[in-house]
Amino acid sequence: MTKGNIEIYTTDKGTEIEVRLEQDTIWLSLNQMSELFERDKSVISRHLRNVFKEGELNKNSVVAKSATTASDGKTYKVDYYNLDAIISVGYRVNSYRGTQFRQWATQRLRDYLVQGYAINEKRLAQKQQEVRQLKTGIQILAEPLKKKQLFFCIAKSLCS
Repeated sequence: MTKGNIEIYTTDKGTEIEVRLEQDTIWLSLNQMSELFERDKSVISRHLRNVFKEGELNKNSVVAKSATTASDGKTYKVDYYNLDAIISVGYRVNSYRGTQFRQWATQRLRDYLVQGYAINEKRLAQKQQEVRQLKTGIQILAEPLKKKQLFFCIAKSLCS
């Protein structure tokens, strides 16, 4: 369900996680990833450190700091991780929820690849049909020109 720039992700247990939608990606805090994958924050942090240490992702490209107001009313700077980081952690974390996430992500990727191919195949067929129609139109328009040219040649030979 979308609410402006917030998307509500609901787990099969009914847990709701607010997902920020900005800059063509989604963003989750460490706490939200911990909740999503049902693992302690230290586990998620370790996976993130390894993702950056191994060079899988560049930290500066996938982390954004944002001011967040806590329940105590104070404002804190919180690191938010984009979809690339969430996916990287999701493929590393060992939990039931991690497995569900991997299955979900893999299915979305498969759907995208298959539907993307099918859509491109359909567009190609449409373009080929348009080319055939254009050729037919050109042939129809060329017929009177051929007749005029033939008439001109006949008339010219009679006049000579």
